[in-house]
Amino acid sequence: MASTTFFIPAVNMMGAGSLNEAMQAIHNLGFRKVLIVTDAGLASVGVPDQVARLLAEKDIGSVIFDGTKPNPTVANVEAGLAMLHANQCDCVISLGGGSPHDCAKGIALCASNGGHISDYEGLDRSAKPQLPLISINTTAGTASEMTRFCIITDEKRHVKMAIVDRNVTPILSVNDPELMVGMPKGLTAATGMDALTHAVEAYVSTAATPITDACAIKAIELISANLRNAVTDGKNLEARESMAYAQFLAGMAFNNASLGYVHAMAHQLGGFYDLPHGVCNAVLLPHVEEFNASVSAARLRDVAQALGVDVRQLDAGAGAVAAIAAIRQLSKDVGIPAGLSELGAKHSDIPVLAENALKDVCGLTNPRPASQAEIESIFAAAF
Repeated sequence: MASTTFFIPAVNMMGAGSLNEAMQAIHNLGFRKVLIVTDAGLASVGVPDQVARLLAEKDIGSVIFDGTKPNPTVANVEAGLAMLHANQCDCVISLGGGSPHDCAKGIALCASNGGHISDYEGLDRSAKPQLPLISINTTAGTASEMTRFCIITDEKRHVKMAIVDRNVTPILSVNDPELMVGMPKGLTAATGMDALTHAVEAYVSTAATPITDACAIKAIELISANLRNAVTDGKNLEARESMAYAQFLAGMAFNNASLGYVHAMAHQLGGFYDLPHGVCNAVLLPHVEEFNASVSAARLRDVAQALGVDVRQLDAGAGAVAAIAAIRQLSKDVGIPAGLSELGAKHSDIPVLAENALKDVCGLTNPRPASQAEIESIFAAAF
């Protein structure tokens, strides 16, 4: 086995009430003025104001940037960075799901390294640690609150830039399920399937290790046991907390084993049509794993078992088929659209989507390398 590095934030707070615990930690770190990066949806229900009040009680000033789009853009990063400089902030808090976390990473990275966010596209392109970032999570899916991944849409090129950089890892992550009970059904389903995709892709990745394997399998078990409940009854705190742990475990897995063609392809759909990332992943996942099954059957059989399938009588090939069927069933049960045509994707765009997917850094660890024609046929099958 080649040498490997395991990335994770230094401190991670989990469970009901952890938001209050985080406020004391932020106070202890000595920060004076915080940029809170969030989105309009959370701002409209007062969550950033609540965090600002909690900070004020600890004598910490803050300003709120709520301009993050669902697929955060270069313009979002630049607007947030301007607000950070204007208010002389010494720390960034991201509040929300993957979109505010990614936007905040872009802001914090440019704040300390200078330049333009596109300078950092690819792997470890920055020279210095970002401005300290504390990530408070309100969804259970992307795990962006604890990863070194930052995905920013370049509006001019209609491409999602994948920035994978050790310097964008937050210093503190907070997963308080009390902040997640208000998540609507559709978002709960999409983010939950995003977490499942992280775990499955990390488990079949060429960079998997015993540590990432353990995290990925436990994440799949928790998602299988809790996602349906979290979607059906959003106020079920036990299901919410289990999903928070599941997405964090999946994050530990893919933050270190990386991903595969599901993400490389989903990023293109998001960049091209501004579609929800978790939904794109959920639609593509069974199709990519069908492609991978010829080399990953034994691993996919493990996935089937983690999804609750009795695999004792199944060989690797049959186990892989069962895993893909179980993924499809879970997707259907939580109301994910059946195909890309329902999302408004166009067959005529497939060649350019496939070409861009092959340039995405996430595809490098897919267990089975694909040609342009093979990626095109996976896209076509997903319609």
